[in-house]
Amino acid sequence: MLSTALRVLRTRWVTFVGSFVALSLGVALIAVMGLALASSLDAPDRGPERFAAAPVVVKGRDALSVPTSIGDRTEKLAQPRAVPDHTVAKLRDLGTVVEDRSFAVRAEGGPGDLVGHPWSTAAFAPYGLDAGRAPEAADEAVVSGDWARPGTRVRTDAGTVRVVGTVAGLGFENAVFYTDTRAAELSPRSLQLVVDADAAAVREAVRGSEGVQVLTGDARRYADADPDRDSEALTAMNAMFGTAGGVTGFVSVFVVASTFAFAVAQRRREFGLLRTAGATPGQIRRMVVSEALVVGVLASAAGCVLGSYGAPRLAEWAVDESLAPRWFAIGDHTWPYHMAFWTGLFVALCGVVAASWRAGRTGPAEALREASVDTGAMTRGRRLFGTALLITAAVTLALALVTNPGELLQRKTYVSRPMLLITAVALLAPVLVRPLARLVAWLPARLPGAGGMLVRENAAAGVRRTAAVAAPVLVTVALAGSLLGATATLNEAKATEAREQTAADFVVTPAGDSGFDGTTLKRLRAMSGVHVSASSSSAVYVLEDGVALIRSDARAVEPETLAATARLPLAAGKSSDLDDDSIIVNQEWERHTVGERVDVWLGDGTRKSLRIAAVMTIGTGDNGVYVTPRNAPAEPVDRVDVRLVDGARPGTVAAGLREAVRAAGGEVLTKDAWVRATYPETSRTTRTGFLLVLGIALLYTGISLANTMVMATSDRVRDLAVLRLAGATHWQVLRLVGAEALLVVAVGGLLGALVAGLNLLGMWSALELLSVRTSIEIPWATLAAAMGACAVLAVISAVVPAGLSLRRRAVELAGVRE
Repeated sequence: MLSTALRVLRTRWVTFVGSFVALSLGVALIAVMGLALASSLDAPDRGPERFAAAPVVVKGRDALSVPTSIGDRTEKLAQPRAVPDHTVAKLRDLGTVVEDRSFAVRAEGGPGDLVGHPWSTAAFAPYGLDAGRAPEAADEAVVSGDWARPGTRVRTDAGTVRVVGTVAGLGFENAVFYTDTRAAELSPRSLQLVVDADAAAVREAVRGSEGVQVLTGDARRYADADPDRDSEALTAMNAMFGTAGGVTGFVSVFVVASTFAFAVAQRRREFGLLRTAGATPGQIRRMVVSEALVVGVLASAAGCVLGSYGAPRLAEWAVDESLAPRWFAIGDHTWPYHMAFWTGLFVALCGVVAASWRAGRTGPAEALREASVDTGAMTRGRRLFGTALLITAAVTLALALVTNPGELLQRKTYVSRPMLLITAVALLAPVLVRPLARLVAWLPARLPGAGGMLVRENAAAGVRRTAAVAAPVLVTVALAGSLLGATATLNEAKATEAREQTAADFVVTPAGDSGFDGTTLKRLRAMSGVHVSASSSSAVYVLEDGVALIRSDARAVEPETLAATARLPLAAGKSSDLDDDSIIVNQEWERHTVGERVDVWLGDGTRKSLRIAAVMTIGTGDNGVYVTPRNAPAEPVDRVDVRLVDGARPGTVAAGLREAVRAAGGEVLTKDAWVRATYPETSRTTRTGFLLVLGIALLYTGISLANTMVMATSDRVRDLAVLRLAGATHWQVLRLVGAEALLVVAVGGLLGALVAGLNLLGMWSALELLSVRTSIEIPWATLAAAMGACAVLAVISAVVPAGLSLRRRAVELAGVRE
C-alpha cells in the first residue's frame, strides 16, 4: 500500500498540496509557540533599576498575608503603608535617609508615561547630568531623554516648569526630577526609603515593625514600579500564543479533514476500479491512511524547519510591539520540535480517519458512475456526530445560563465555546448548504438568461463541493464575529452599566495620582446649584470557603451624597443605610445577606467586621463594593461626581467646576465623556492576540479555498466543455465559474454569521440574566473584510484553472476520460 500511495501522491499532487501546506504551517506555528513558551519558562529575574546603586531600601508593608488550612494566602494591598515614623527615626540615627516618591506627570510635548521623582533619588539609579544643573527652585526640573533641552519651559498638569538639566535615559522610565520639597508637595506620601547604613543594623532597627521590608542586592527590584511586569507580560504573551496555537490545531484538523474528505469523494470512480480489480475495503483504507501518513511526515518535517526560522522573528516582533520584555529571545530547546512533529502527524491521521472509512465503503459499481450530482453526502456518522455536538453546545450553554451566567463573560469561555458550534455546523453543512444556496441565488435565478439558474443548480447539485468550499469561510467568519463581537459586546455592556449607575451630570478627575487636595475639595463643595460627591478608589479583601483570599475593588463614598449621584443596581437593602460600620457588597460574595456581618480586610490591611447594608447584582463583574472614607483611610479623592439641581445651567456649572480645579489641575467631563474615557476599547494585547488568531484562520481559509477550488474546477473540465459546446462563450463560462465561487462564499458567510450570532446571543442572554441591558455589537467592518478576502481568493482560485483548461478545444475536453 505504501508504494501505491507514493505513486498516487506523485500523479495527484494537486489533491494533496493544500493539506501539505496547511499542515506544515500548522506544525510551524506549534513549534514557534512551543519555543516561545519554553523560552519564557526560564526567564531571568529583572534586576534592580531605580535603586541599582542604593545601599539599602526600606519599604513599608505592601501585602496582606492571611493564614489558611492549606497555607498562607497573599494579596497586594491597594493602599500600601508607609514606614512607621518611629522606625524612620531609628533609621536616621544609623545614616542618611532619603524618602522616595513617584507620581505621574503629564507634560505638553513630552512622553505619555512621564514619572516624577525627587532629585535626591536620581543618584540611586544612577542618573548623571548630561547638561545643565540640578533643580533648585519649585518651578525647575531635570528631565531624562532628549525631548526637552535646558532652558525650555514646559507646561505640566502641576504647573509650568523650566528645564534646567537633562540626564540620559536608562530605558526603564521617562523621568522628571523636582526638588525634594516640590516632590513632597506633589506626592505627600512616601512608601519607601533609601538608607545609607549597614544592612544588618537596618534590619535590627525595623524589627517589630509589621510588614516592613529591608531590600538589598537583587531584592531591591521590588522597590521599582511594577516589579512583576515581566512575568505579567510573559503570562499575557503565553495566553495569546496559547490561544493562537489552539486555534491553529483546530483549524488545521478542520482543513485537513475537509480536504481529504473532498479528495476521497472525487476519487470514488478510482476506488471503484480498484475494488473491481480485487482490492479489499481494508486495502483501500490502508492506502488512504498511507497517503496521509506520507503527507503528515513530510509536512511535519517542513513545519519544524519553518518554525526554527519563524520563532526568532516572532520574538523580535513581540519585543518591538511591547508584548514581551526587552530581553526576551528564543532559547536552545528541542522538545517543542518533538511536540510539533508528532502533533502534525497526529493531526494528519485524525483528519483522514473518516475519509478512509468512507473510501473503504466504495463499491465496484462506482467505477461506472457518470452522474455529477452528489448523493449520500450526509452520512449517518456525520449526521450523528454533528447533531450530538449541536446538542452538546446547546445544553452546555443552557446549563451555564442557569447555573453561572458570569462564566460566559470570561475570555477563556468566549474564545473556546465557538469551536464546538463551528464543528457542529460544519458537520451538518451538507444539510444546510442546498437550501441556503437556493435562497442566496433566488433573485439571480429569476433574472433574464440562464446564468443565474445554472449557478443555483450547480451549487445545489454539488453539495459536497459546496460544503467543502464553504467550510473554511464558515470558520473565518464565525471566529471573527464571535471573538471580536464578544469583546465589543462586553465593552459596551460595561460602558452601559457605568452610564446607568452614574446619576451625575459631570465627573471631575484630578490631574495626577495624588488626588484632590483639601482646598480644591472645599471649593467644589462650596459651589451652589449642585450635589457634590467625592470618592476614592480602594479595595476590600475577604476570605471565602476558608481558603480563598478574594480582592474586591472598593469605592469609598460619602453616604450623605451617594444617593444623589449614583443609581446602584441593588438586589436588596438601601444605599442610604451605608455608614462607618457597614458595607455594600454584590451577589458574588459568599455571604451577601442584608444585616449579616462579614469579616474583611481593608485596603491598608486592617481587619474589621462590617454589617452588610445592601447587596448589588453581579452585572459584568465590575460591581465591586462600597464603603465609607473612614474604611479607606488616607486614600486620596480621585473622583468627584456632580449632579445639577433643578434650574441649574450646565454651562455655568461646568465653567465653575473648571475654575475650582484650575489651580490644582483637573479635568471636568460630562457623564458620557467620562464613560468613554474610562471604558475604552479592548486592550492592545487582547486585540493583537485576536488579530493573530484571525490572521491564522484567514491564512488557512486561503489555503483551503485555493486548494479546494482548484481541485473542484479541474474535476469539472468536462462540464465546462459541454457548456462551450452548447454555445456558451469563453467569458460566459468564466463568469459562471466566478459567480458559483461567490455564491459558495456567501453560503459559508451565512453559516459563519449564524454561528457568530448564536454565540453572541448566548453572551447577550447572560448579560440580561446579570441585569445588564445592552445591545449585541457586531464587527461589520471586520466581517465584510473577511468576506471580501474570501471572495477574492475563491474567484481567483476558480477562474484561473478554468481559464487555463479552456485554452484547449472544447471537443478535446469533452472527450477526456478519467
